Parts: sequence; structure tokens; C-alpha cells
Amino acid sequence: MMQLRPLENSDKISYVDFARTILEGQNLESKLLSTSIDWTGWKEYSLPSLPGRSGKLSFSDQHIKFPKASRLNENDMKALALHSFANHELLAIEMMAAAVLLYPHQNEEDARFKKGIVTALKEEQKHLGLYIKRLNELGFAFGDFPLNDFFWRQMEKLKTPAHYTAVMSLTFEAANLDFAQYYAKVFRQLGDTETASILDTVLQDEIGHVAFGSYWMKKWKKDQSLWDYYMASLPWPLTPARSKGLAFDPVIHTKGIQDEDFVKSLVSYDDDFKITKRS
Repeated sequence: MMQLRPLENSDKISYVDFARTILEGQNLESKLLSTSIDWTGWKEYSLPSLPGRSGKLSFSDQHIKFPKASRLNENDMKALALHSFANHELLAIEMMAAAVLLYPHQNEEDARFKKGIVTALKEEQKHLGLYIKRLNELGFAFGDFPLNDFFWRQMEKLKTPAHYTAVMSLTFEAANLDFAQYYAKVFRQLGDTETASILDTVLQDEIGHVAFGSYWMKKWKKDQSLWDYYMASLPWPLTPARSKGLAFDPVIHTKGIQDEDFVKSLVSYDDDFKITKRS
């Protein structure tokens, strides 16, 4: 792994250096880098086994159960939930940076695809910052609880842009449409309008991220239905069940996917994935 030079937020750098700083950088300052980008300089890149993280950002093998909704009025349980949300945002940032680096940049269409990823990445940075600020208000810091790498472990399977959009946009981010909507309602009912407002912001941005993935998969699918192309692009053992969150809402998914047949197939899809079966 190369030695990364410190970057000022005012620097204009190649998008490759931008993405490498985020992916390989060890601290939150690197992950939240914001700077002007020059869209040149792509070259082949080998995916690291893990994103760069040190100290309190390091991954842990320790598993902590997500708190039940009935306990989210307790300060430490609220902080644990926010910490989990923030980790998902950081993992998404790192996976988006990896996608920008991994997939070839051979023409203007490739550049448009990557520019869309970077737009989403910057919104994920915004979400991460909002969650961390809220954690701090509650008396906690990011890294106070164990951090898991589940999302990242899928990255090595995403060999093509279609694999990436199937997993990131139409599965993980699609599930967050439900989770963000569900937990915004929970926190609002508990009187925590600050946290609910953050989740409202996340929800609106995630609709756009899902739409981004749907747009590109529709361009690439040729004569297949979007659903069939998605199923063919989704690496095992992930299934469409992971694209449904708590209180699955087909209406909000339709806003993002913009394909009613796809959503109908998603509604009828069922397997043994436990997250969508708990209440």
C-alpha cells in the first residue's frame, strides 16, 4: 500500500488519489476528504483485504446486537443504534471509493458512472458527519462500540459494475429505504426529532442512490427484465431478501427503483432471512 501524502481540502487532485485517500487512509479525516477532482489518471488497482483503518476505527470480531426499538429512548442504546448507522455509512464510503478505483475508465460513459458514485459517496460522507455529530451530542464518539466489516466482505465479489450496483444500490441501499423510514418514525415517536431529522435526510438521499443503480442496470440489461438482470448480478449468498428492511414499504422502493414489475417481484420474494421477519 502506498504512503499517502496529507491532502488539504482545497487541493484539486485526480479522482484516483481522492478515492485512494479515502479507501486507504487510516482516520476519519481521510474518510471525510472533500476536494476538487480531476477526472483523469485511472490505472489498474488491486483491492486491499481491508480498508485502511487504525485505532478506534479498526474492525472488531465482537458482535453486539442492535437494540430493540422499545429501548431507543435509553441514551446508551440510542448511541449504539447511531453508531451502527454511522458504521454502515463509513463502509459505504469505502466501498464506493473501491468501486471508483476498481472498474475500468475507458470512455465518457465510464466517467459518468464513476461521477455518479462519487456524488453518492459525498452524500454518505454527509450522513456519516451527521451521525457522528449526534453521537457526540449524546456523549459518545465514533469507535466507542465494536465495528463490523460485513458490507466490506462483499466487495471482493463485485467483479463488474453490474455486481456493484446490484449489491450496493439495489440491495444494501434499498434496504436502508425501509430502515431509515422505520427508525425515523420510532425516534420521532420517542420525541427525538434531531435523530429523526437525520434519518429523513438519509432516506431522501438513498432514494436517489437506488435510482442511480436502477438507471445503470437498465442501461446494461439488454433484453432481460431488470429483475432477471439483478438476480443474475447478485453474488451468492446474498438474496433479494436483503433489500428489504423492517416495515418493508413497496411504495418507497418504487420511488427509487422506478420499475413496478421489479417491485412486484420483490414483494413476492421470500426466503429465510430473519431481519425481514422480526418485528
